Amino acid sequence: MLVRLVLFVCLIGHVFAKEPPDVDCVIVHLEYVQCSWNKQGTPEVNYTFSSWFEHKTKSPCATYLQSENNINTGCIRPYKKGQKFQLFYTKLDNQSHLKKHNLKDKVKLNPPTNLTVKNGSDFNLWFYWNQTHTNCVESEVRFRKNNKTWEQSKVNTGTQEYCINLPSSISRYELQVRSRVGNSCGESRYWSEWSKPAVWGTNNSTVRKTDSDVSLSVWQPVLYVVGALTFILLVIMSLQHERLRIIFIPVVPKPSPILDDFENWVEKAKRLKDNLKTNYNESACPVSEYSHVSQSDSMNSDIYSSSVTTNQTDCSISIPLNDPEDQPPPYSPSPSTV
Repeated sequence: MLVRLVLFVCLIGHVFAKEPPDVDCVIVHLEYVQCSWNKQGTPEVNYTFSSWFEHKTKSPCATYLQSENNINTGCIRPYKKGQKFQLFYTKLDNQSHLKKHNLKDKVKLNPPTNLTVKNGSDFNLWFYWNQTHTNCVESEVRFRKNNKTWEQSKVNTGTQEYCINLPSSISRYELQVRSRVGNSCGESRYWSEWSKPAVWGTNNSTVRKTDSDVSLSVWQPVLYVVGALTFILLVIMSLQHERLRIIFIPVVPKPSPILDDFENWVEKAKRLKDNLKTNYNESACPVSEYSHVSQSDSMNSDIYSSSVTTNQTDCSISIPLNDPEDQPPPYSPSPSTV
């Protein structure tokens, strides 16, 4: 009877006994392995923890992580380079339950440090940061302008700088960066935490709106509608009233009267041009030089005087200017002998 009672108690205890919490491990910044078993809450009892890498000796936890009630919730153990490619085993208490971990993709780096910003000579905005492990590490940046939505962008492996082209001098830029182990060295599933932000410029979008600005933004659509209706009403009035149509929409003249007026104008211009032509045929007035006549030539004086007078004053003969051969030769009196 006693044996049966003991067996019954053992079976009941095994059924109602709580299973040990799940253990989760991650390699932190390629410096140490951190395991924790408090995802489901702080355990009720303290567990002892032991772990080892494949082909290595099992070792107890050297540094425990504890809660406020001094309950063990995790453990930190040393890490050596290259051990992430080896299997890792953990065990709580002396239970037979053993958990196997693959830590190759469970590496979490610390966030980048010394994030600075500089306005370069090329008028671009440059951000720089430091990451302890540069080989096989890729980074991702996120930035926003005037506290708007974040924009994310990947950075090439090993690069520790980022450029924003031609920033606005009246805007505020904020940037953060995070890192993880890249694909060339066994890509990790965990990104680091975001770094502290680096800020450049002034923030104009954080100015609080006044009540007048808010009321204006509410009435703005109404003003647009009223303006559109007013314009439509003016167009209708301009189409119905000739006076307004002349003001707003000048009447396009018909082409046929303009053509007749143009032909009449051409004819008038031709007649005016013919009337303005210069007549180059003018009457010539021949002039002869005056010569003194001596008294001994008194017989010819009357004839000579009459000839000279006639030549000086007679302009009734029309001689073309372009024909000098028709002009009479100048008078030259013959010498007289006494």
